[in-house]
Amino acid sequence: MEMVWFSKLGVPYLHLGKGEPLVLIHGLGEVKEGWSNQFELADQFELIIPDLRGHGDCTRTDGISIPNFASDIIGLLKELGIINAHILGLSMGGAVAQEIYRQAPDLCRSLMLVSTFHYFPKKLKRILYNNRRKKFEAVTASGKQTEFLAHMALYSWNKNTVDTFSNYFRPKYFIFLESLKMCLEVNNRSLLPEIKVPTLIIGGQYDSVLPVWIQASMHKLIPDSKFIIMRNTGHLAKLEAKDRFNQLLRCFLNQQTNAV
Repeated sequence: MEMVWFSKLGVPYLHLGKGEPLVLIHGLGEVKEGWSNQFELADQFELIIPDLRGHGDCTRTDGISIPNFASDIIGLLKELGIINAHILGLSMGGAVAQEIYRQAPDLCRSLMLVSTFHYFPKKLKRILYNNRRKKFEAVTASGKQTEFLAHMALYSWNKNTVDTFSNYFRPKYFIFLESLKMCLEVNNRSLLPEIKVPTLIIGGQYDSVLPVWIQASMHKLIPDSKFIIMRNTGHLAKLEAKDRFNQLLRCFLNQQTNAV
């Protein structure tokens, strides 16, 4: 088990490997250990993997918002003396990655936005929040929370994938709902055309949480971005197709290194 470190501001994080800094930002209800399939990247990169506010080992529960998630990570990187880093965000973590670019563009060497979003229309926001809140409340009361969310997030149902999901998806009721609400407030339509760093966008072919048309829309807005749809995966390609996913990351990251 990797050692957990804490920043001066109380941000828990994993820190392993050597090389160019690579920040891995988890999604809604996840914990930093959910990136365990990507620990192998430490052979080439310095991995910084935080728990977002209210998630995992982070005991701070006030100020749940995408901007605060981002500022926590920016503060951590500055504390570590990191001038710039590759920033990878999954799902809600992708919105946090975009917000890091908004707040501190010079801190971002590249962006990897995985199964994520940039904006929800007003009508869709109401439908998503009300429907998912009600379902989450119902399955929480029934004790089938993890099973229900696994069905939403995963395309393949082998035992190892489901067990890994169950280990690293640990939503806290209030934090989950408040974070979901904050996700629906994100509007980066004007930000994306201003992104000037190399950007990779990855979508899952059968993602029922955040369908690939959302990532396709992001690709159209971000100049010179690369867009890849991972076949036969759902919302969590990092679990369902670990080797393909990690190879995609290495390929993209090595292109940035070789371009310097």
